[in-house]
Amino acid sequence: MDRQSEVPQALGDLINRNSTRLTEADTRLLDVLMQDPVRAAMDNGKEVSSRAGVHPASAVRLARRLGFKGYPEFRSFLQANLLEGGGDFDNPAARIAARLVRAEDGGVLSSVLDSEIAALERLRNTVSDADIRAFSECLRKSRRIFLFGQGHFSSLSALVSLRLNRSGYETVDLAARMNQLPETLNTLAAGDVVWLLAFRKVSPLIQEMRAIARQRGAEVLMLTDVLNARLDPAPDHQILVSRGKAGDSQSLVVPMTIANAVILDLAAIDDGRSLRSLAGFKSFREDCGLSRALV
Repeated sequence: MDRQSEVPQALGDLINRNSTRLTEADTRLLDVLMQDPVRAAMDNGKEVSSRAGVHPASAVRLARRLGFKGYPEFRSFLQANLLEGGGDFDNPAARIAARLVRAEDGGVLSSVLDSEIAALERLRNTVSDADIRAFSECLRKSRRIFLFGQGHFSSLSALVSLRLNRSGYETVDLAARMNQLPETLNTLAAGDVVWLLAFRKVSPLIQEMRAIARQRGAEVLMLTDVLNARLDPAPDHQILVSRGKAGDSQSLVVPMTIANAVILDLAAIDDGRSLRSLAGFKSFREDCGLSRALV
């Protein structure tokens, strides 16, 4: 396995440019760094030297041979590569490490809050009321709504399904029916809406759902953070959001905010259907006796 291909390309360039100056200790240090680029960006020079089995000062000497004033500057370089070199990382450990790097100065909570606030401010400037209205109009006219999100976003699809059902819209959470997807999707028909939540990547399963929706004449909505998300054919309506830059917390609040806005706008345009359904559900829950039976 070519481990050098796993490290940031800029580090690989530095190694190549200075290869004739590197000592045996340098090679051992670089081997440790390349084995685990994520940890390399987190450890200090003493820790890296210890893992490489060399003198503590060796890490400082390596940093200087590569053109840095000392190991802290070299470590900052590695951290910058971690934060900026790979967009939103496919490696979960890299994503967490990048966030820890950002949190070092101000604390974890402050770092997460800053990320969420920044992501929400970007949302204000990138998604319009017209985008929200396109989704809510589509839902208002629907016969049934089918929602699907994978991974963390199966929780979002469950919550949105719950809220839409309480608002009087027949909604199916496909993520909760993974063992019955063929049976459920076989009922898709014209007048139905499929709302897809695609984050970090557009999976083959989502592509298949889009294809089935087209065959059955159902409309497709897509909420995604994938800049170049490709569905063939394209969804009928799509909202593209940023959940944060590399090293940020990759907000779950941003897509939930969009969903909340769509459901609120739906209540504003459906001639009281949502409000009547919510009031009816409240009365039923209070009078049906189920709450007492479940205690």
